[in-house]
Order: sequence, then structure tokens, then C-alpha cells
Amino acid sequence: MPRQLSRVSPCRPGYLISSIQAGGPSHRRARVPGRSAVLALLGLLVFVGPALTPVGFTGGAAIGTPAAAAVSDGHDSGQALAGYMIQSTAEVTDPAAKVSSPGYPTKGWYQAGPRSTVLAALLAAGKYPDPFHSTNQKLIPAADFAVPWWYRSDFSVDGGGARTYLDFSGVTSAADVFVNGRQVSTASTVAGTYTRHELDITALVRPGTNTVAFRIQPNDPRKHLTVGWLDWLQPPPDRNMGIVRDVLVRRSGPVVLRDAHVVTDLAVPSLASANLTVKALLRNDSSDTVTARLSGTAGPAALSRQVTLKPGESRTVVYSPADHPGLHVPSPRVWWPAGMGEQPLYDLDLAVTVDGATSDTAHSTFGIRDVEAPINTDGARQYRINGRPLLIKGAGWSPDEFLRWDPAYAEHRMQYVRDLGLNTLRLEGHLEPDEFFDLADRYGILTIAGWECCNKWEGEVNPAESGEKWDAADHVVARASMAAEAARLRHHPSVISFLIGSDAAPNAKIESGYLQALRAADWKVPVIPSASGKSTPVIGRSGMRMTGPYDWVPPGYWYDKREGGATGFNSETSAGPNIPTLDTLRRMMTPAELETLWKQPSAPQYHRSPSATFSTLKLYNAALAGRYGRPTDLGDYVRKAQLAQYETVRAQFEAYSRNAKDTTAPATGVIYWMLNSGWTSLHWQLIDRYLDQNGSYFGAKKANEPLHIQYGYDNRTVSIVNNRATAASGLKAQVTLFNTDGTKKYDRTVTGVDVEARGVTTTSLAVPATVPGLAKTYLARLLLTDTTGREVSRNVYWLSTRNDVLDHAKTDWYYTPTTSYADLTGLNAMPQVTLDVTAATAATRAGTSTTTVTLRHPGTTNAPVLLTDVDLVSADGKTPKLPVQWSDNQISLWPGESATLVASYRTVDSDRAPRVRVSGWNARAVTVPSS
Repeated sequence: MPRQLSRVSPCRPGYLISSIQAGGPSHRRARVPGRSAVLALLGLLVFVGPALTPVGFTGGAAIGTPAAAAVSDGHDSGQALAGYMIQSTAEVTDPAAKVSSPGYPTKGWYQAGPRSTVLAALLAAGKYPDPFHSTNQKLIPAADFAVPWWYRSDFSVDGGGARTYLDFSGVTSAADVFVNGRQVSTASTVAGTYTRHELDITALVRPGTNTVAFRIQPNDPRKHLTVGWLDWLQPPPDRNMGIVRDVLVRRSGPVVLRDAHVVTDLAVPSLASANLTVKALLRNDSSDTVTARLSGTAGPAALSRQVTLKPGESRTVVYSPADHPGLHVPSPRVWWPAGMGEQPLYDLDLAVTVDGATSDTAHSTFGIRDVEAPINTDGARQYRINGRPLLIKGAGWSPDEFLRWDPAYAEHRMQYVRDLGLNTLRLEGHLEPDEFFDLADRYGILTIAGWECCNKWEGEVNPAESGEKWDAADHVVARASMAAEAARLRHHPSVISFLIGSDAAPNAKIESGYLQALRAADWKVPVIPSASGKSTPVIGRSGMRMTGPYDWVPPGYWYDKREGGATGFNSETSAGPNIPTLDTLRRMMTPAELETLWKQPSAPQYHRSPSATFSTLKLYNAALAGRYGRPTDLGDYVRKAQLAQYETVRAQFEAYSRNAKDTTAPATGVIYWMLNSGWTSLHWQLIDRYLDQNGSYFGAKKANEPLHIQYGYDNRTVSIVNNRATAASGLKAQVTLFNTDGTKKYDRTVTGVDVEARGVTTTSLAVPATVPGLAKTYLARLLLTDTTGREVSRNVYWLSTRNDVLDHAKTDWYYTPTTSYADLTGLNAMPQVTLDVTAATAATRAGTSTTTVTLRHPGTTNAPVLLTDVDLVSADGKTPKLPVQWSDNQISLWPGESATLVASYRTVDSDRAPRVRVSGWNARAVTVPSS
């Protein structure tokens, strides 16, 4: 998270068990550190909000009252409350005992989903206009969320005899908790979004309908260890107050099963075997001594053991290969990141029985893989997965601004990540639900999780920012948060690190608390002190850097090994603004706002950032005008923006890819800031809110293609980057220079080029410093063909004989000034070309269609068509069809050349094929049918 640079030996994770008696709550604590009443309960919970769609949100509330969740006995993960009725305490005068009793009338209350902030529910109820359009969010009064809100839900049980527990996290910021008219916990106990709580409510539950009520306290990320947004977007007026993870009701017998997990140890580098260690906590919550049997399977191994527990006793049962030989797994199915192998998962299934009856069960999945991230000789983190080094190529992930969750929408974005050729996502706070990490496991996308910067999380160590200092209770919440998240994330093979600091690193006390919780949770992957270069007393160096930039820089910037250039591990960096497509802009802004967008570079842009540093597009718009010429209208502005974004994003990933194989100061990782935005944004996004793809997207996709030819802005050389797991040999590389009218001015080819698997070869090809007759603005076409003559990579650059000049001496934390721009204005004279376009649509399998588009340059002019963009639109031609994945897009063609592009997407109406819209820099806009 950009901002000017100016947070575990072990207390075991425990459980807060509240046994409710007639005289009020009395707490039986197990392994509670200090005065903590907020201990992390291990297991699976989700951190989400109501459903959304890419075109606007309707999830989270329906008409009527949520049905009571029916809770059965022995369900391994419990039953989530079905939803809530919510209301401001300013509107409720009845006492808490009455509000939290079954049958209380909620006429005039709002319905909320089972995971919902207050504002998410109010938006779903239609109380406010779309906050993602224009400045509508300013119309929502923040004062409405300065008081607590009631969350009220019912659940039902049949009969008695079973023990009953409330199991939850995701409360933002804190809550008093009531069951059937009785208070069972207080806001001083239930505090912090990430802490997990288990309350024993057996004494209060009765057959039939029961009521749970939460009195949610207002949130302020400067004061609470919760969630905030800083400079990403305009913060939600309710500051995300609510319950954003499932609240589970668990029913079990006398012995409960908790904290079941598998610790894997893979033989590296042979991968010939793996040892599994299975651990599970048994707790006897009855008043009698009990003999229980814990049995089940972990992957291929069968497990069984008998345990005798005294009343109230807890014991961790450990199965190891020494006592269960089946836990030594020969030739294991190893989990790999996408592009390096498959993503197999194993199952862990356990059950505890007492007197032959099932008392409790547990199920989870796990992957077998090994992660290391040592510091190299240059001080940078170098990740190795299963013993193999890899360049981390990732982006920052953002949830929805109102923390709403839609699994299909999330999966579309995960598919886009793979399509972009990225391998990693970084989550700075805003830790998504289990479904997110399940998707990452399945798609082979690595994830780096961590805490937020610049608010309460760094209040003790980052005085330049707004977070308040910690007190003793904050340390308790922080340790409990770390314990809960470590237990939740540890079994996901996609999770490869946790950043316990962001812009700042924890001090010794905070680091110790985090490390205690992580060790107690059997955390196996690297723990990183900070996303910046800040170190901690125990872990030491971070091996990462946070040197920006966050605003516009020219493409050549990335090749210089200083500031944000391609060396080491840059944990967050990009050239800032990403102007969406015209389709998206018209959905998110008014006509007057769109006029200001291109006419007034220094005007504050509500959809950029609340930060004064990033509130305008001044730097970006100045570069656009200086390099391409002043825009003549909105369409011209957006057209130039796509070229500018394509070239800068492509250069960023290309520079890091090429420099990854350098013998000195190699690049080891880069996180593009960011993958997406939580709302309708003008910056930090490869994917916009509606899943549309602009020049930034296709620039990244081009740079990260499997076998790739590229140009070096620093030394004008041509390199081949092989992102595949197999070597390539006998390749032919060609570079040709053209004036913008299509006149060829230089051409050279080399043959017999070899490049190893995941390797880089810099060829003998280099663009000359001077070429006779070359115009000030010119085009460079790079072609790579295999031994059969098939084109495997094409890359087209628009360049100038006048370079961008950077003033590194005046580098600020967020950008390096450009004192002179490359002259790309010659592109404006390129003639318009009407392409020959044919398209056909077919259904490939249930629910999926493909549209195949063939483009041909008719040769009516010698000039090529540059960055030709193809979109699928509705039958009336007005609405883009999204999401969609293209085999290629934004391509360039020379006279007589043709290309076939394939789009895959979800079938909505099989009787109405989409139309195909073709446009681009100098491709005349046409729309054709695809039936």
C-alpha cells in the first residue's frame, strides 16, 4: 500500500469457552495468555460479505426475515446463521435482553446476509443509490454509523443432550453478544476482525427457536485492529462495521474435536517421499471422565487412537510416521504453482467417538509442497517451491469495498490471474474467506498474506501515519489474530508467506507475540518482517523493498536497477493510473465528470484516491500529452491511455523477467500494484470493477506469455524469455523497424536460438542507435518462430529517436520525475484502416461458448494497424460481454497479415450470439455479427 515511508514463541492458540450458568456467564479458560478473553479458535471460517455481480450489487439482503438456521448434531463445521435482521441502536429503545429474545418483532429492520457489513445490507435494501457511480457515496451520511448496530438471528435445534457452541470471527470492530436474552460476552472480549471465539452456550439453548444478537460497535481502523483502506479508494462511510464471516452454531457430544491439521515434510529436491504429522485437539466438556477414540484418515494413511480425558481436560493427539507408517508417503502427489505442475490435494477426515457414538468430526484438505525463501547474496528474497527457484510475478488483490463476496466473481478474477501469466497474489490485510484460498489452491496461484500498513496495525511502529499507539489489550488482540489466521491458512498449499509488517516492521514485543502464535500453529512457510526493507530483531532482514513507484513513469524506468527498477524483490510497484475502457468510464462517471477527466489534468478525481498525493491525474495526463500529443476529445484520451498503459505495464514485467537471470543483483519478485480495485477506479488495476480488460491487462498478458520475444529499453537488445517448463531450441528471432507509414527501414534475423526451461536468452540482435531515414516516431516489430516456421511470439513497440529523460536525483517515494518525453506524436498521422472481420460463435460445453474472430489487414495502405482491440458486445452493440478470456488481443497487423482470436465466456443466451466490435489505434471501428 503506497504511502511515504517515514508487527509469535509460543503461547499455544487456545479457546475461549464460556459455560453459561443461571447466575450469569462464568469463563473457564484454557491456555489464555495474560488477561486475554479473545483467543483464537483453530479451524475454518470465512471473511466475506453478501453476493455481488460485476455490474452492480444486489446481494446481502432479501425481502422478509431470514429463516432460522436448523442445526444438527455432530456436523464437522457447524451450521452458519442464515442471515440477520439489523437496525441502528439509535432506533431501538428496548433493552438488550428483550431484543435478543426469541419472537422479538423486527418490523422496520433491514435484512442482512450471513456475512455482511451494515452498509452492504443497506445498499442491498436500496436505501442509497449506487455508490460506485459518480460521487454517490458522498450522499451516505457517516453519522448513521457512529453508533452501535444490532445484528439479530435465529437458529433452531431438535431435542437436548448435545453441547452447543457459537464459533465466529469477522466482527468489525467489536461486539456485545447475547443468546436468548442473556449476555454471553462483551465488546472488550469480542474485539478485532481476525480474532476467533468459541462460546459454550449449552445452558441457554432450548429445543426449537433460539436467538443470537450482536451489538456491533462502530469501526475506526486508526483505533482498532480491523480493516481499512487508506489510499486505495474512497473509504466506505460505515468503515465496514458488521459481521463479515460466518457465525457457526456447533452441536457435539461430550468430547469436541478442534485444531485438526496436517504438517507436511517433503523430501527436497528429490520429491521422492513425504512425511505427514497429524495433530488434533480433543477437549472433554462434560463433567465425567471419558474414554474417547479418535480415528480417521490423512491421505492414504488410516489413523486410530484411544484417549482418556478427565472432566474439562484438553489434549493434543499427535500421529507421526514413527507410530503410523502410512504417514510416510512414497512418491507423493506434489502440489505445484500453475505452469510448474499439477495441483493435487489430499483429504484429512477425523472423528471422535464416545461409547461407540460420534461425538464430533473434522474435515479439511491439504497439499504436499515445500516453500523456502532465503535471502540471496544481494539481500533479496528468492522463493523456491519444491526446491525450484521461481520469479514471483504477482499483483495486489483487493476485496469489494463493502466486503461482499461472490464466489463466481472471485473465480473469474482468479481465471484472469492465470490468463495474465501471473503466479502470485498479495493480500495486504483484507484477508479473504476460505473460498478464496480454496480457489488459489485449485488454480495454482500462490498467495502472500499479511497485515495492513499505516493504521492501527502499525500504530506502535509507524509514527508518520495515523494509527494510534497500542495498549495491553491490543497486544492480546494482535496475538489472537495471528493465531487464528495462521490456523486458518496453514493447510492451504497456495499460501507461501505471511508478512507480519507492511510499510513498517513490528518491534520486538509485537514480533515475539506473532512468532509465538505462528509456531504454536505449526506454521511452516516463511514469515517476512515487512513488505519494505525494514527488519525485525528475530527474523532479521525482510529481503523485500517498497521503493515504488506508484505514479506514472516511462517504460524505460523499469530497466534501471535502482528505485523501483528490475532488481531484487519489489513488493508493490506500478506506474499508477490505469484508465478503464470507454465502456467502463461511462458506467462509473457522469458526462460532466468525463469532460473534466481529459480536459483538466489537475482536477481532483473522486475515483482515484482520497490521498492528496494521488487525488489527481496531473502526472499521468502530462505524460500522455507530452508523449502522444494533447487529446482532442474523450475518445482520443482513452485511446491514447490504452497505448500508454500497455507499454508501461508490459515494460515492467518484461524488465523483471529478463533481469531474473542476471548474475548480479537479479530480479527475484515483483508485485504489480494492483490486480484490481474494490470499486470503480482510475488507478492501480489490471482488471476493472466490471471485469473489463484495458491496455494494462493486455500489456501484462503479452509480457508474461509462455514463450516471449522482447525489446530492452535500456540497451535496445532482443531477448527471449521462456516461461515454460520445457526448453526451446532452434528458434528464429527477427527485428524489423518501420516508419509509421509502413516504410521498412531496418531488418535483421538470427537463427538457432536456444533458451532453457524457465530461462532467458539475450540474442545478438540489437536495434541500432541510428538508422538512416528512420522517423522520430517509429515501430519495431519483433517476431519469434519455431523450427517449423510457426510464429510463437509477436511483440510490437512504438518508439522514438528521442528518449524519455528521468531525473533520478529528484526521485520521490512515489515516482521519478520525467524532464523530457519521448516523441510518439507521429502515431497520430497513421491512416485509418478498415479490417476484414469474420466471426463465429459456438457452444463448447454446458454453460460455455466461444467466439472465433479472424482479422485481416486488406493492404489498402502500407501502414500497419496498431493495437487493434476486439470486444464482444450485446446484440444491440451497446453492452460489453464480460467476463471474457481472449487467446490474444490488442494486436498489430501489417498489410496482408491475418490473425485468429478466440474468446471464451459463459453462455447466457444461446439463441443470441454476441456481436464483435473492432477498434483500436488506427483500426476503423466496425461491429459485425458472430453467428
